[in-house]
Amino acid sequence: MKFSAIVLAATALLATSARAAEPPPPKLVVAIAVDQFSADLFAQYRQTYTGGMRRLTGGVVFASGYQSHGATETCPGHSTILTGDRPARTGVIANNWWDFTVSRTAKQVYCAEDPALSDGATANYVVTANALRVPTLGDRMKAADARSRIVAVAGKDRAAVMMGGKNTDQIWFWRDKGFATLPGRTGAPASVAAVNARVTQALAKPAPARLPASCRQSVMPVTSGARTLGVPQARAAGDLVAFRASAELDDATTDLAVRLVKEMKLGQGPSPDLLAISLSATDYVGHRYGPGGAEMCAQMAALDANIGRILKALDASGVPYVVALTADHGGHDAPERSDLRAQPAEQRLAPGLALRAVGDAVAAQLGLSGQIIDGEGIAGDIYLTPAVPAAMRPRAIAALKARLQADPQVEAVFTAEEIRATSHPTRAVTEWSLIERFRESYDAQRSGDLVVALRPNVTSIIAAGGNSVATHGSPWDYDRRVPIVFYRPGMAGFEQPLPIETVDIAPSLAALIGVRIPAGDVDGRCLDLDAGPADSCKRL
Repeated sequence: MKFSAIVLAATALLATSARAAEPPPPKLVVAIAVDQFSADLFAQYRQTYTGGMRRLTGGVVFASGYQSHGATETCPGHSTILTGDRPARTGVIANNWWDFTVSRTAKQVYCAEDPALSDGATANYVVTANALRVPTLGDRMKAADARSRIVAVAGKDRAAVMMGGKNTDQIWFWRDKGFATLPGRTGAPASVAAVNARVTQALAKPAPARLPASCRQSVMPVTSGARTLGVPQARAAGDLVAFRASAELDDATTDLAVRLVKEMKLGQGPSPDLLAISLSATDYVGHRYGPGGAEMCAQMAALDANIGRILKALDASGVPYVVALTADHGGHDAPERSDLRAQPAEQRLAPGLALRAVGDAVAAQLGLSGQIIDGEGIAGDIYLTPAVPAAMRPRAIAALKARLQADPQVEAVFTAEEIRATSHPTRAVTEWSLIERFRESYDAQRSGDLVVALRPNVTSIIAAGGNSVATHGSPWDYDRRVPIVFYRPGMAGFEQPLPIETVDIAPSLAALIGVRIPAGDVDGRCLDLDAGPADSCKRL
């Protein structure tokens, strides 16, 4: 045999072996969002994982994923993961926006509510799946084959809705004291009642503080106003706030997810199924205690264990599956802790930048009366209210912009007109300008008249020691960067340090299960998850 023939035969043999070793096509897609799981947290705790997170990192790891848009909040972040689109296309530009055309008194609209059925009161809103303007992967799977089942389980309603889409077979989210579903839904699986009963019993009793041995060195008391951070505390009986800001919420969400895998026999039908899981406790811990203390260390250990339980349930199902794990946004630590850790430049927002204070000052300057601006705070979208006459709106916008740009805590102020005039970015996500980041968070019907970016390391919470001592939402990398991990049993893993976006997740998963997404239909791109010469994006 000639040498060239030997080479060709060996190449063919290697190719055949690679194909034989390739995992079978997934019958179950599992998308996991860990709320406020920044790339920084992933890097900090990666070497401590011994359970499910450690196993996932044997897959395909993108340590520098990006929620590329400017408004890094829960709702817009979750909306990117399984749609493949940025908020400028999903229409979900923030957790809340203001709509002065609604007939009700309250003009604030929550991203997962139906304003036609809600009175605007926080406790009375009606959850809807219709806020998204684009389909999710689950919606596309249903359109391709109605036999595919789509299930969403989350610690927050907005997370379940944004990942599940409009056509879920089952959708469950934590609300009040248990898991609830969309109005009008009937036929709850037995798993829901079982988990809710267990949680009710657990809530009725106090719970000790969780502090794994590996986290003892993380205990360091930090004073934030009247509160002490960095020292895990026990939960009192019936304390729902403390329940959410602990691993107990993730434990319950995981319990429900793994029970539904078994009860519904997900992945065992004629067509691929999808299970979307959002674990919310990391976000509640980050807000209540800051992500830099022993409380977060304990939460990361619990996250590792819960991911392990999910993988164990998937293994037990016997079906071929793929897992994609990421986050809706990152987070920034409490300034009081950062000050003790070599970052004295960290600061809280000055009282003079409170939304009402700025609005009152500009109103006085222009001779206007009443509340002239609205929004969740001075950072992000600001809306002129009807108290500003139409003829005065340009002057009011100019006056607000001038006043805010002169403040040392403000990095930039963009008007809606300036953002609309900005082209959608096409360069690598790491090269986007500040206004380009906000361009990808802009919707003409829902966004504000102005968008304000605070300077890096300025926390938008004015008072120390409240229920929330730390936050996110900025266009800076500590809020934008998130890990993105893909895992299939038997796959050849690799690590790619170059940046990708969360909008790349949906088209990459779609290719694995044979769901075609037309070219140009989404913002994201398919990622080749095959470590060898094959291309997982070219199997259709």
